[in-house]
Amino acid sequence: MRIGVLGTGNMADALATHWARAGHQVTVGGRDAGRAERLAARIGYGARAADLRAAAGFGQVVLVALPFGAAADVVRELRAVLEGKVLVDCVNPVGPGFRLLTDAGPSAARRLAAAAPGAHVVKAFNLCHEDVWRMRPPVFDGRPLAVPVCGDDEVAIARVHELVRDVGCSPVAGGGLERAGLLEATAALFIALWVGEGADVQAIAPPLAFATGPAE
Repeated sequence: MRIGVLGTGNMADALATHWARAGHQVTVGGRDAGRAERLAARIGYGARAADLRAAAGFGQVVLVALPFGAAADVVRELRAVLEGKVLVDCVNPVGPGFRLLTDAGPSAARRLAAAAPGAHVVKAFNLCHEDVWRMRPPVFDGRPLAVPVCGDDEVAIARVHELVRDVGCSPVAGGGLERAGLLEATAALFIALWVGEGADVQAIAPPLAFATGPAE
């Protein structure tokens, strides 16, 4: 699969390294050519550097690994070359005080979909710190990390499920893109609990067998 990466930060590094290692062709795009070249060299496995437009044009799948404040504007500038492509959104719209920056408005994923209406936006990879995505693989207590995936196009979702497995995780059907805002709100809550309270959020939910109440 050809994967274009928009961004040169930690999430771009962590995820693209897994995908290049798995045999996908990766092109990293950034406004700063030097940063893009350094990241491509660090990823290795034939990864190449380019500007944002070239990376978007290269990928069958395009990862948006940009800050929330810039992501929709960049995607809007590139909407012509993103036509028909799978756009993977790992953006977390979380601000100071662990506040959800979208407030009552559209989710970050919905904003990307509006900015590039011809692309197939899929929300995934937003619930964990980049160092978790660097793990080979992210497995805890013998269980691969589960990754919720939200989107409206079946082919796009299938491709993202493949990329989730290439990271060493298990994809979970999260519903349509209208549910992406729930994933973003969950990230804001989890980050607040992890960082602000030192809470173990894995302890919040009961085991699946008890999810609808104790067994009779």
